[in-house]
Amino acid sequence: MFKRMREDIDVVFEQDPAARSYLEVILTYSGLHAIWAHRIAHAFFKRKFYFLARVISQISRFFTGIEIHPGAKIGRRFFIDHGMGVVIGETCEIGDNVTVFQGVTLGGTGKEKGKRHPTIKDNALIATGAKVLGSITIGENSKIGAGSVVLKEVPPNSTVVGVPGRVVIQDGKRMRDLDHCNLPDPIADRIKEMQLELVELKEELIKLKKERTKVNGNSAL
Repeated sequence: MFKRMREDIDVVFEQDPAARSYLEVILTYSGLHAIWAHRIAHAFFKRKFYFLARVISQISRFFTGIEIHPGAKIGRRFFIDHGMGVVIGETCEIGDNVTVFQGVTLGGTGKEKGKRHPTIKDNALIATGAKVLGSITIGENSKIGAGSVVLKEVPPNSTVVGVPGRVVIQDGKRMRDLDHCNLPDPIADRIKEMQLELVELKEELIKLKKERTKVNGNSAL
């Protein structure tokens, strides 16, 4: 148990340059507190102490702002950055070395039974405000851009952005560092294309009006 706790603390230092001391991390990092509380709640959940498990998870939610259902399965070296507003559903499965940022939802799409939440494979990164919904799989080493809404499977080694989420990079390379400010945006690119088309159409209309005016003038003569 203490080895796993030390591992969780080490991940914070690796992922967050603002971390300065062990005491600061242990006492002030809500993401770390939420993960430790979840481990306790999950242990009770597996032993079918469902009510006690939910009580622990709700107390953790009250103090950390992070809601993790006690039934969720979470691997090693899981890191929640800031964490406020993070929601992780009951049948969610998270692999090792996964990072999520504040406002992320790993949720379902309705009232269906059984596996209804995402499976997040090893080394995935899910950026601020992203929503991953339904029983889908986010492949190894993949990244979900800030604010994306993902409703379909994501292959390994991919970058997804947009609403709905679209794969914009898939080159087989492992990618761990997400540049939140310079992600491709297929929606914005399409809007720019439409704007250029509108400019061309306006120019064509102006040209046609001039030709019509010239023809009408010649007819009047």
